[in-house]
Amino acid sequence: MYNDIPRRIVLLLVVGCSVLSGCGYSTKRPFSTDIQTVHVEMFQSKEFRRELEFRLTESVIKRIEMDTPYKIAPRKTADAVLTGEIVKVENRTFGDDFDTDLPREIGSTVVVRFRLQDLRSGDILVERPRLVFQTSYIPPVGETFTQGMTRAVDGLAEQIVETMESSW
Repeated sequence: MYNDIPRRIVLLLVVGCSVLSGCGYSTKRPFSTDIQTVHVEMFQSKEFRRELEFRLTESVIKRIEMDTPYKIAPRKTADAVLTGEIVKVENRTFGDDFDTDLPREIGSTVVVRFRLQDLRSGDILVERPRLVFQTSYIPPVGETFTQGMTRAVDGLAEQIVETMESSW
């Protein structure tokens, strides 16, 4: 019985160290430590869709604050600036109701371009001339274009912030 005590202590120490040290993986995302602050300019839009550029800008700012170590700052004090433009919004129907001839489902594609630039050196850190996000909504169950665009804006913001991860 007393011979088991050292084994149990060693086993507990090994398990404890393994749990505390993890498996060598980090949950931190690989964002550049060189950049501390980011200014997000209002996204521009080539589309005549009410307030879509405002909603995208707001969603990107929130996503940066939630998912990155960066702080949002005014342009004059920021290390980097994120600029972008909504290039295209297209809708298409996926089948019509036989009785009403109204669409059963509508798919939306939103295309944006954006750039993250280091304001101190002028270097372009990330540039995507074409980022596409697709979503759909179902009018017969009460979903609207606005709800579909909310999903698109949130998805685009997530993709934009993911591309800001330091691959540079």
